[in-house]
Amino acid sequence: MTGSTGIAAASAERFAGEGASVFITSRSEEHCRELADRLVAGARAAYRAADLADERQAGDAVDACVASFGRIDGLFSVAGGSGRRFGDGPIHEVSGDAWDATLALNLRTQALVCGAVVRQMLAQEPNESGTRGSILLMGSVTATDPVPELFGTHAYAAAKGATTALMTAMAATYLSDRIRVNAVAPSLTRTPMARRAAGDEQILAFARKKQPLAGEMLDPAEIAHAAVYFLSDESRVVTGQLLKIDGGWSVSSVSPEAT
Repeated sequence: MTGSTGIAAASAERFAGEGASVFITSRSEEHCRELADRLVAGARAAYRAADLADERQAGDAVDACVASFGRIDGLFSVAGGSGRRFGDGPIHEVSGDAWDATLALNLRTQALVCGAVVRQMLAQEPNESGTRGSILLMGSVTATDPVPELFGTHAYAAAKGATTALMTAMAATYLSDRIRVNAVAPSLTRTPMARRAAGDEQILAFARKKQPLAGEMLDPAEIAHAAVYFLSDESRVVTGQLLKIDGGWSVSSVSPEAT
């Protein structure tokens, strides 16, 4: 899996709890090592630090996973993050460099890792369920149910929208090869990326009404529950699907002005 904190960490812990062997890759070797050390009590775990926007490093990470465990049955591609530090915002304020950096972090990483993983899955025999593997991509409700007053980051939204399109195209392309591809789209979740939101009382007050099933913010474990389903044989006939995990966000009519 890609990523080593927040949703990625919670999901890795769930995978390990189910007895899976877990390979972790992200830019931070320290975070990778700390997460792998937490998992080894319940499952086999290995890691490799890599900049997944770099094609060679992404490929090397996938090769290291295969060297560790022999094959890849599932990929949860979580790595990404806010582009605010690059200058992401409303499109009339976004520079070309900010756009490129945000899409590199949130879309190029997914594309490069998926390419390397699909090549591996195509080369391996189907598993006991009759599939060669399952891929789960990370979307966001900001791509489909925006709140521009509070989350006006257009490059990030575009990257997440493109991720859903990539998921659909991959699911169709590799259907006959028995490689499944799906995506999850969380709403506001308590992760390191959401540190700004967690410290903003206006956003928290809005979230309490916009995603009432979650309270203020989703717990990363809520997304981990879905990840276990999509990457296990329980979903062996499911592909090409986007699941919003949003506490009601996408069906709520609450606006920031109402809070």
